[in-house]
Amino acid sequence: MKHRSTGRLTGSTHRSIFPFVYSDTLYSAPLLALAVLVGCGESALVPVAPAPDAAIQDAGFRDSGPREAPDAGLVRDAGTEPARDAGPEPMRDAGPEAPRDAGTEPPRDGGVPLGLLCFSEIWDPNVGGPDYDQFAPSYGSHCFGTNHQDITNVERVVFVGDSVTVGTPPTPHEEYYRAVLADRLAQHFNLEAPSDGWKRSSLLNGTSLIQDSGDFASCAKWGARTDDLIEDNSQLEDCMPPEERNKRTLVIMTIGGNDIASITKNGAPSGGHTLAEVTMQTQEFVAKLEDAVAWVKDPMNFPNGAHLVFANMFEFTDATGDVGSCPAAGAAGFDEPWADPQALEDLVVWANEEYMRIAVDHGADLIFMLEHFCGHGYHHDDPMNRCYRGPSSERWFDISCIHPNPTGHEVIADMFMAVVDE
Repeated sequence: MKHRSTGRLTGSTHRSIFPFVYSDTLYSAPLLALAVLVGCGESALVPVAPAPDAAIQDAGFRDSGPREAPDAGLVRDAGTEPARDAGPEPMRDAGPEAPRDAGTEPPRDGGVPLGLLCFSEIWDPNVGGPDYDQFAPSYGSHCFGTNHQDITNVERVVFVGDSVTVGTPPTPHEEYYRAVLADRLAQHFNLEAPSDGWKRSSLLNGTSLIQDSGDFASCAKWGARTDDLIEDNSQLEDCMPPEERNKRTLVIMTIGGNDIASITKNGAPSGGHTLAEVTMQTQEFVAKLEDAVAWVKDPMNFPNGAHLVFANMFEFTDATGDVGSCPAAGAAGFDEPWADPQALEDLVVWANEEYMRIAVDHGADLIFMLEHFCGHGYHHDDPMNRCYRGPSSERWFDISCIHPNPTGHEVIADMFMAVVDE
């Protein structure tokens, strides 16, 4: 049974507007403008027209109770059905809240908010943003992510998701987080490490050059969305066929940026879709993510158990909204904001909160990629940036704006490894 947040999105309490691009189609089509939660841990992005001197806005947690996606029945203008689907599927019925796993603890230190616990240097409790604490996750002592699983005795490792996991030029293939993490996991669990060919990406197919090598597999692909995990494509079943499911498996995943890109494009004036349609599309992409997480965690599929660690999403403007700070963003077309930017902001806040809910409800783990990358984007050297981390702070994004550079890949590998190891 699917479980949804029961609260309703409340009136606007957000004061930060942060546009940026995130689309794995960078290597095959123009970049898309999109909205997504910003690093800093606690803010939301909405597309706005670029300006020569973008104002720096604050970002923080939204102070409100649990929320659900906006009412899908709200219609603002006529439009066609969302892209890629024959039509939006009916909304799934919300069921009663399921009991959480015994290992899922309330927030550490007597309910101290995540922002204060792990990101005090950039957290502002008086500014709006997603509320992860409402789901009572257990946070890792390392502050890189949650701590819901005891990840031991792994026999096979599978990588799925989008281009962040595949790896992209100009980063050398041996420095992709997937390659770095695979070597660490092989040593940690005494597994057969993958070959050099497995660590490479195919510029033709947008996948790893080799799918299976040693005790490792990768079915991630450039441009992938959540429906590519188990529906339109079958990354999970392709990498975990029945004959491999008796092995205790660890699944590593980054996904969601391309879903947000599609929603943002569809909801813009030229996209031709109503708010009801993009709301439904948002609900469905989150539901498809939950279907994928549930599939991995289902003991009927993995009788000896499976672990899953996935990431939330990052952005390159360091909460400034200055998309022009990255030279490659100029061709992205940041000139068509939504008619109602708050509606988009509410959708992406809700979606990001749902990532945490899904991790808690299914006993999976979430790494805080967006929080840790804030302050390491294209305003990393700007002391007026709310996510400013000091004069020695480095940029972790490459020239594409939307993908990590070698340092960023190393950090992502560190984050995943910390969650696996605790």
